[in-house]
Amino acid sequence: MASVEQLRRRDGVNLVQLEADIASVRSGSSIASIALPDYVEHTAGVTRVGALSAEAVIRDYESAAKEIEAMGSELIEAAQKCEALTVQVHDAIAFMRETAAGYREEGRKIFKRIEECALFTEDVRKTCEEVKRRMVEVSVGPSSNEVFAPEEPELGGIADKVSIDEVR
Repeated sequence: MASVEQLRRRDGVNLVQLEADIASVRSGSSIASIALPDYVEHTAGVTRVGALSAEAVIRDYESAAKEIEAMGSELIEAAQKCEALTVQVHDAIAFMRETAAGYREEGRKIFKRIEECALFTEDVRKTCEEVKRRMVEVSVGPSSNEVFAPEEPELGGIADKVSIDEVR
């Protein structure tokens, strides 16, 4: 209110000229020629300056409201893109988990195979030591005229389960 009173008190402000300037900027001369948003209407008996000022303000508010709604649409689009990206991320995580599980399974197989080979090697080493020991006993033994039947070495552990072809 104080600013309106100050406007009236100032010298050199011609309210009639101000109203004419506002009317010349508008397309049309009547208040009814400007389409207002549905949620407002002019009050009966309002002055022309008051109606024009109210129209200018409501147009600014309506313009801002439309921009806010447009931002909402952009936000919805961004949310949809995020949802699509989230689905892709979940798919990628599932793929990574499957790949990791495959690597673990392959590692388990290799681990088991290496241990089987180590046990087989140990059995071969023991068998070789036993054969050497027997050869020494036979050559140093009491009589070299005795004929010994070749004994099949008893294999233990994994050596009796795995053939030489499987090792190759």
